[in-house]
Amino acid sequence: MRSISSYIKGILMSEYLSLALRIYVGCIFIYAGLNKIPDPGVFAENIAAYRIIPYQGLHLVAIILPWIELIGGFFLILGLRTRAAASILGGLLFMFTLFVIINIFRDSPISCGCFGTVAEAVSWKKVTTNTIWLLMTIQVFLFDRIYFLRRGGFVFEKKVHKDFHN
Repeated sequence: MRSISSYIKGILMSEYLSLALRIYVGCIFIYAGLNKIPDPGVFAENIAAYRIIPYQGLHLVAIILPWIELIGGFFLILGLRTRAAASILGGLLFMFTLFVIINIFRDSPISCGCFGTVAEAVSWKKVTTNTIWLLMTIQVFLFDRIYFLRRGGFVFEKKVHKDFHN
């Protein structure tokens, strides 16, 4: 008889959970990128409000970052280079979370700029949300084994986990 902890471990390590999280996080980043791409000037203002990126780099970041989000989101959904996409998007989430925390401690009344012109103030709720999304990308990085666009069509790869206790 299996214990509850082994069921939970099985669910958390599930490739099907990875697939669901891949699609969810991919959609979030596609939505975020699509909202920022049409108006990089507004996004540059949102970035400037954080007072972290040097002024000379604001416009470059405002133009490139939404495209990274969009392409990374598509890669996650399609199952292309999912570990790389999860790493990049997880790194972005880590940076975004760090920047939000810095501005919470500065007591800056700014919007997060996460989804373009949709204004959500920086808060601990945003830190929690970003942290949950970061944990989702970590799960995808570690346990994703379902790929749609590989040679031969839909592929399910079974990874062998070695037991070091034997």
